[in-house]
Amino acid sequence: MVTGAGVRVGRAIALGLAEAGADVFVHYGRSRDAAEETASAAEAMGVRTAIGSVDLSDPEIAPEVIALAESALGPVSLLVNSASGFPVDTIEDVERDGWQRTLDLTLSSPVFVTKAFAERLPEDLDGAVVNVTDAKTTAPYRKHFSYIVARGGIDTFTAAAAVFLAPQIRVNAVALGLILPRATQDRVFEERLAARLPLARVGGTQPVVDTVLFLMRNDFITGEIVRVDGGGHLK
Repeated sequence: MVTGAGVRVGRAIALGLAEAGADVFVHYGRSRDAAEETASAAEAMGVRTAIGSVDLSDPEIAPEVIALAESALGPVSLLVNSASGFPVDTIEDVERDGWQRTLDLTLSSPVFVTKAFAERLPEDLDGAVVNVTDAKTTAPYRKHFSYIVARGGIDTFTAAAAVFLAPQIRVNAVALGLILPRATQDRVFEERLAARLPLARVGGTQPVVDTVLFLMRNDFITGEIVRVDGGGHLK
């Protein structure tokens, strides 16, 4: 199951898992048409698919997504927590409501979805979780304060969950840099950002997919956060 799988990186991961032979449950928030397109593309690869929407901005109902996926495709053994917002705020102007919304969607829901995943995983089945986080948690953005704090929480959650859920479930993360430009960014802005990276280019989604698949397949890695950022952390 991939959360936020209708668009962008979530979609790419879902299709990468399908290409590798996994049945895929495509979770979406509001992008139903995009989720259906993702599912259709995955189905064309010869796997079973299903789509469903659960409001991940509400941590109390977020765990229901696991039951939804299970009822459609059977026990969930692979989970990718990809869904997230990207609000603009600073420590000077952050407000409590916006802060709480960001924490609920980007940190709390992945925690409780993973908890439900672990509770429902059959005892005779091993599981793997990959969280999507941000390479900038160690050198934070200036204008995405609540988001980067929440992503920093995902980093810690990854390590803690890896300890508590072992040995049946492995938990790792991919920390993303400049993978895809935001919809509001133009080509010139994108190229200016990429020029600052040691690898001097936008990554695209394939390196992310390859890393997720590696972490899913390697059964002796847990608690790791792999940076996929073109060397951005070195600057």
